Amino acid sequence: MKLRNAALALTAAGLISGCATAPDRKPGDPFEPVNRVIFNFNDGVDRFIAVPVAKGYQKVTPQPLRTAISNFFSNLGDLTNAANALLQLKITDATEDIMRFALNSVFGIGGLLDFATPAGLPKHHQDFGLTLGHWGIPSGPYLVLPLFGPSTVRDSMGFIVDVKLYPVTYMEPAVRNPLYLLQFISTRSDLLGATTLLEQAALDKYSFVRDAYVQQRLSRLRGTSAAPPPLPEYDDHGDTGPAAPAGGAPAGGLPNYADPGDVGEAPDGASGAGGAAKGAPGALPNYNDPGESAPAPNGASGGAPSAPGGDLPNYSDPGDTGVGATPATPATPATPASAPQ
Repeated sequence: MKLRNAALALTAAGLISGCATAPDRKPGDPFEPVNRVIFNFNDGVDRFIAVPVAKGYQKVTPQPLRTAISNFFSNLGDLTNAANALLQLKITDATEDIMRFALNSVFGIGGLLDFATPAGLPKHHQDFGLTLGHWGIPSGPYLVLPLFGPSTVRDSMGFIVDVKLYPVTYMEPAVRNPLYLLQFISTRSDLLGATTLLEQAALDKYSFVRDAYVQQRLSRLRGTSAAPPPLPEYDDHGDTGPAAPAGGAPAGGLPNYADPGDVGEAPDGASGAGGAAKGAPGALPNYNDPGESAPAPNGASGGAPSAPGGDLPNYSDPGDTGVGATPATPATPATPASAPQ
């Protein structure tokens, strides 16, 4: 608590000096000059102290134990979430937060194990800054607090109330201070991957952190009351119902994709494409392999079928005699004319 008050006092003093001397203030970030100074200080402390400690913590602490420590502090935070949900008149969220705390405290060995999330009780993230925003209090200018990082005027004031709502605050100093230190190290250890991404992606770390914080707070504030948009309509508007049109077309008006070569069983025992029914309207031509010949009647083979009189000549393969084809009559050799006497 004293550390937070000292941070707020240093920030206020810096703002007074920054407002008097900074010529490059922006409308959206009027305290940018002093914010950048505090940001650079925090960044140095983070790089040379917090990050090495967090990496050492990861090396000496097994992953299951680190997860249990994170669950323990998250379970304590559910009481703060429940209190802020009640202040926002969100009875359902407050009830779920209290049930999460009770379930994890009893069956999760004081919150070391998280049984509430698999049981279907969602985790909420609330603080007094969001509560003030819920009731219409504007966020005010962006601030960077010493050691505590990005904030706003509204959120920095909410820190004081959140400290009063946090159960660790009411413990004995011999227990409270080590718990605060352990929570800081655990939280910083969980954010090591985010720091690496920030260093690789951001050209200006200050602007990147500022914009990300402002957008995240705005998204959480809107997400607490905004209803999800309805899903789009995916019904097929071309569905004409089960009634089939005339002509035997299938239901839905779909075209007939049957194989055109499949003509069914031919009369008189003939089968296959070569035995297509005679006189069928719209009969398809014979696409059989020209080299595939069928036995001719009377044992004859190899004869070409005769073209019907008056019709177009037959262009089929001479080797394809077909079933029931009439063999060609051998041509009679011409009689030579008698020489004149």
